[in-house]
Amino acid sequence: MPQLPPDNDQDVPSLRLSRRGFLQTTAVAAAAVQVPGAAVAAAKPAPLPPPLAPAQSITLNINGKQHALTLEPRVTLLDALREGAGLTGTKKGCDRGQCGACTVLVNGRRINSCLTLAIMHEGDKITTIEGIASNGQLAPIQTAFIEHDAFQCGYCTPGQICSAVACIDEMRAGTASAASADMRIRPVAMNGAEVRERMSGNLCRCGAYPNIVTAVLAVASTKS
Repeated sequence: MPQLPPDNDQDVPSLRLSRRGFLQTTAVAAAAVQVPGAAVAAAKPAPLPPPLAPAQSITLNINGKQHALTLEPRVTLLDALREGAGLTGTKKGCDRGQCGACTVLVNGRRINSCLTLAIMHEGDKITTIEGIASNGQLAPIQTAFIEHDAFQCGYCTPGQICSAVACIDEMRAGTASAASADMRIRPVAMNGAEVRERMSGNLCRCGAYPNIVTAVLAVASTKS
């Protein structure tokens, strides 16, 4: 007659280890379930975001017209132009000052409007792409861009044209660049190297750079 296994599991090592392993595994699993809950309960609630600064009334001189706006102080000039003044010709590209699509002129100098606050430019003379033409007539640089196919999709074109206006003014004024062979020589040479260096802050994803350079040189080489 076969013998039954003993009731005492201490005489069966494999059974004893199995039960011990089971109990250990169960304890670890229970701890794993309880710890996240305890950590969440002990964690402090996330702080609330700081309140927005109160909006302020400012007046911007844009393309020769006064625009009275009410803006939160942290609004960029780019957003003020597009959302506040309704001048959507200035484009938002990277919003990080890297592509140049938002280039406008402030007191004759080109800037990335996404990197400056609107409230900083009260009293300045701001020119956007909408203000480049005059009396319903395209500016010479706009005509040159059309004649030389200096754009494809056109998204970067407003910034390119604003930048080109300043670029030409800089070369005519004799302002040197990193491409200038000798900073003591005036006037600055009107060549492709100068234009490419001065326009390097404006990116064109379509790759129309050769035609952009040609268009800028066509205008820069004429008498002002």
